[in-house]
Amino acid sequence: MAQNALPDDPTPAPLHTVPLDAWHRRLGARMVAFAGYAMPVQYDLSGDLATRCRGGVMAEHLHTRAAAGLFDVSHMGQAMVTGPDVATALERLVPGDIAGLKPNRQRYTLLTNEAGGIIDDLMVARLDADRLFIVVNASRKETDFTHLAANLPAGVTLQVQEDRALLALQGPAAAQVMAGLSAEAAALPFMGVGRFAVAGIDCLVSRSGYTGEDGFEISVPAAQAEALADRMLQDAAVVPIGLGARDSLRLEAGLCLYGNDIDELTSPVEAGLTWVIGKRRKMDWDFPGGLAMRDQLDNGVPRRRVGIRPDGRTPARAQTTIVADDGTEAGVVTSGGFGPSINGPIAMGYVRKDLADDGTKLNLIVRGKTIPATVVPLPFVPHRYVR
Repeated sequence: MAQNALPDDPTPAPLHTVPLDAWHRRLGARMVAFAGYAMPVQYDLSGDLATRCRGGVMAEHLHTRAAAGLFDVSHMGQAMVTGPDVATALERLVPGDIAGLKPNRQRYTLLTNEAGGIIDDLMVARLDADRLFIVVNASRKETDFTHLAANLPAGVTLQVQEDRALLALQGPAAAQVMAGLSAEAAALPFMGVGRFAVAGIDCLVSRSGYTGEDGFEISVPAAQAEALADRMLQDAAVVPIGLGARDSLRLEAGLCLYGNDIDELTSPVEAGLTWVIGKRRKMDWDFPGGLAMRDQLDNGVPRRRVGIRPDGRTPARAQTTIVADDGTEAGVVTSGGFGPSINGPIAMGYVRKDLADDGTKLNLIVRGKTIPATVVPLPFVPHRYVR
């Protein structure tokens, strides 16, 4: 620290709140800080909701796998990108085929840097010739929006949608629940998107999600979010679900969490995300980091993201050290915990390429103890997206 410099202010910044903050608290949510927001990690449900789900992360997780869970993901960043040839403009910043995206369809893609690292992962929906709708991670939205605004060409505008909430309805009963609110929205194909009246409220709906289950993400005006959430809870299949179960669900589905499993120092090749690179984009590799990724595909990478099953019942959390059978350092766990659907511990992490094949034996150092583990295929639980 330079002489005369003041120490950092120890007072934490106040947390942002989502439009459904009071709704969560009314339903018995335990609120925690996440990505700068006060967010529900789990619920202590009462009354009729308690008869549907006894509460807690494991019960919420299993309810989503069996019926339908309602998630508030309003902390994430929503924006419209508009202007002439907008798809080509955005395509210059991502490896995905955005120009080939048809109206009323969306695609998962990545913002990448020149070294091939991942700035963020995001969803891009094409509404019409001149409008794209994007959803980015809460922890990265300021970085993303600054990056986009600085790199989109003149005439293409980024409009952040700060007056909207975002709900996710997930699980095998999600389509049936949605059919009672909007038959048109319920008929969407996987990765389809459109504007519909949902329970009489004008919404932008996509058929997608972060749990591995069939489901819908619903962008709704913030002022009407509570009315829509209450309407959804009228269906006996639905309960509110917190961030704890959201994390265990996505881990079972083998899906990455930004900041844990992917970041600006991680490439899509290492992360096993090269499927996002559009076939046409591989002709020219004309996107940030494209040449670096092509080199990695041609010559290999020193590490790869893999699924890991620890022996026994002890979970291995993020930052757990992985060692090979010969005692040499092998890698690190990036996400880990207990998988309620498979009743055992699961993890993802990066290991040396020579240890990345399915069936390879590893060891995890958990609180000073060595836990045997095995490299296994991802996902841990099969995806059940509608096809």
